[in-house]
Amino acid sequence: MIKINPYLIFNGKTEEAFNFYKSIFGGEFRPFQRFKDLPEKDREMANFDKKEAEKIVNIGLSVGDSGLMANDTMESMPAKVGENIFLSLEVDGKEVAEKFFTRLSEGGKIHMALADTFWGAYCGMIKDKFGVGWVVSYAYPKHKS
Repeated sequence: MIKINPYLIFNGKTEEAFNFYKSIFGGEFRPFQRFKDLPEKDREMANFDKKEAEKIVNIGLSVGDSGLMANDTMESMPAKVGENIFLSLEVDGKEVAEKFFTRLSEGGKIHMALADTFWGAYCGMIKDKFGVGWVVSYAYPKHKS
């Protein structure tokens, strides 16, 4: 079996972002490590500034059978989060789609409101308050003719 987990990079907002995502999806953090928790030899290799010790070096959030992973970047290497990627969140009902869409759009920007689409889904697109793009979609059941 092959499993793909999106990996996000934040500029010092990983912990805040993942607490936000956990409040929406539930799940558990596995792993959860800060730069200060790295073994000494890895801290030297990473060459991070001591003021960045509390930043997240590795975090995972289980979400159903999949999950999200992320880390903070160092100030010396800023990242443009979400510029060219949207995470696809497929759910099993319109009400569920509306719930996640509403929560993820809090403080963010709606790019396409939730609506019925020509491809047979109830779908919408947003960028959340952390700049991460989301496609929230419920695929209508196919009817046999």
